[in-house]
Amino acid sequence: MSAFHLHGADRPGPFLITVDHASNRVPPDVCGGDLGIAPQDMARHIAWDVGALGVSLALGELLDSPVIASDFSRLVIDPNRGEEDPTLVMRLYDGTIIPGNARVTEAEVERRLETLYRPYHDALAQMADGRVVVAMHSFTPCLRGRAPRPWHVGVLYADEDPRFSRPLIARLMAEPDLCVGDNEPYAGALPGDSIDRHGLKHGRHNTLIEVRNDLISEAEGQSAWAARLAPHLKAVLEAL
Repeated sequence: MSAFHLHGADRPGPFLITVDHASNRVPPDVCGGDLGIAPQDMARHIAWDVGALGVSLALGELLDSPVIASDFSRLVIDPNRGEEDPTLVMRLYDGTIIPGNARVTEAEVERRLETLYRPYHDALAQMADGRVVVAMHSFTPCLRGRAPRPWHVGVLYADEDPRFSRPLIARLMAEPDLCVGDNEPYAGALPGDSIDRHGLKHGRHNTLIEVRNDLISEAEGQSAWAARLAPHLKAVLEAL
């Protein structure tokens, strides 16, 4: 079973849309396909980025550009973390204990890297050359015990390369009905993450877009956000 899906691999557009957390699937060879948490928790943001795949598929069509999406839950192994990152395999996330990861061995982590994480990143690397890497994510309106997050959309970037993200933020901020996060709801620089690995280290234009997941939980919102983002991405690239 594939660790990822490629959509529109032959599209000639200048972007590569990546969806690191596209799925909440637990493969059958990982704890028998069940990490031991309730179905309602597997439906939450802790297991995947709700709505991000739908936005990305619509965006790929509008930009005539390919989309690559993982097909395993971030709780199995997180493709948006470096291989040495201590949060690569989470044992506790936003108040939920992950029983299937409680006693995970180094050998099992290596197996998940080899069968899921690395195939996804190898395919992404093959597709990224000569393209702008646009990483699509979504965020929850409020983490447990934390303040509500007011932003509708956030654009994340590393200070070493804000070339694409800052003009994108400026364009989004010009829309009067949007609350836009500049490196919010969290900072965009994370050593070893997907943007670092496939964007920064190769000097490619890149940006990471986070849409609040209550706005894209349904197909209508996903299509609307893709239509909203596409012209801004095109305009920024043309200006650069």
